[in-house]
Amino acid sequence: MIDILDANKENLIAIKLTGKATQADMERIHELIHGIVDKGQQVDFYMEFENFHGYDMKGLWEDLKIDTAHFSDYGRMAFVGDKKWLESAAKATDFFTASDVRYFDRDDKQSAKEWLEAE
Repeated sequence: MIDILDANKENLIAIKLTGKATQADMERIHELIHGIVDKGQQVDFYMEFENFHGYDMKGLWEDLKIDTAHFSDYGRMAFVGDKKWLESAAKATDFFTASDVRYFDRDDKQSAKEWLEAE
């Protein structure tokens, strides 16, 4: 499931991911992406992971389609959580995209938010 969190920046999508992400979750995010891109802005992400177990198949497929369509529309991304795999995922995302992606430990949420707002 994906919950939308309050964001302090017009081009920031802040979400909390728990359980499994579904196609409906990804479609909600896609609408938010379009709302930002249609204003000529890059999309920044704050993604907080808590007991996240990945995607169901339709959710994964939808996420892949969205990322392919908006590859060049993404700016900064903060991955926040307490799992070692998140740090590796952030490094891989940073390497394979033009985005600036960083991992922050759950205890460092505020630093992640400050980094995203510092542009």
